[in-house]
Amino acid sequence: MKTIADLLLLGDPRLYETCDPVLEADLPQVAGWVADLHAVMEDIRATYHFGRGIAAPQLGIMKRLVYLNIDRPLVLLNPELVQLSEATFALWDDCMSFPNLLVRVQRHEALTVRYRDEHWQEQTWRIDDRALAELLQHECDHLDGVLCTMRAIDGQSFKWRPTPQAS
Repeated sequence: MKTIADLLLLGDPRLYETCDPVLEADLPQVAGWVADLHAVMEDIRATYHFGRGIAAPQLGIMKRLVYLNIDRPLVLLNPELVQLSEATFALWDDCMSFPNLLVRVQRHEALTVRYRDEHWQEQTWRIDDRALAELLQHECDHLDGVLCTMRAIDGQSFKWRPTPQAS
């Protein structure tokens, strides 16, 4: 089982690579990958008090897989963002691969994502919630080797996150 120590950190060259599609032949491995993604996300939540989604390449799994856990777990294989809204908004983005750094970025307010679930069924999900739309854009960027640092609005769009207090 992977742990927070296995998380790739800013500067690791693998974070800048484009991932390969998940193939139907990969399905037997998906449950193990998802278990690892879930475990590391829980470690991040416990340590840094944030984390709603994680992309497979953040653990060195160079496949187009995103794991979300907001109100329930959701696995997105080969997600494709379509129908991006023209309307955008700015926000301070965070990332598990550099948990103490916030980056000001511009994201689309709404979108549709097409993907396959863990049973290889095609799914379509329309997202009109800005927070979820932003999350999907962030995670799908990881699959293309794009970090939010590369989407910074300008050279002053970086700040340190306050250190979480132990509970």
